[in-house]
Amino acid sequence: MNIRQIIRQKRRQLSHHERQVAQQDIYRKITHHADVNSAQNIAIFLPFDGEIDTIPIIEYLWQQNKSVYLPVIHPFDTKHLLFLHYTPNTPLSKNQFGISQPALNVLTVIPYQKLDIIFTPLVAFDERGYRMGMGGGYYDRLLENYRIYNIKPIGLAFACQKVERINNQPWDVRLPEIIYA
Repeated sequence: MNIRQIIRQKRRQLSHHERQVAQQDIYRKITHHADVNSAQNIAIFLPFDGEIDTIPIIEYLWQQNKSVYLPVIHPFDTKHLLFLHYTPNTPLSKNQFGISQPALNVLTVIPYQKLDIIFTPLVAFDERGYRMGMGGGYYDRLLENYRIYNIKPIGLAFACQKVERINNQPWDVRLPEIIYA
């Protein structure tokens, strides 16, 4: 088994109680986060394959009158993501990976350069901020120039996803922050 499979399995094996305690801690950290509180346009993901349950975070962001955006695989450039405005009334459908996403509507797309924060999913991470995703490279391509646009990427994870060292490649993007519990 490779590291990706091992960590995904560890994440899925967390007990309901372990998951709840960790998610409450992560939620608390986000609600007290200065960058989150000052941001307006926030991209986040819907949970998949045992990831952090982001629904309470999304509901908190809505309560704070933040604009929330979800990733959608670009229909013409399938190696890239688009971000669509997400509201309580946004219809969702499953993409080719089985991940829920908003129906494509060009009127709700935000240029990623206008995002203030991008909460990123990850499979594994290390102390240096390197992350391992599901293997598609979507977030590495997306975040390649995040500093130029003053976007703050923040990883979200359970503590069991932390590894000693990610064998990073030159194109891998280090996250300036990973919130985990």
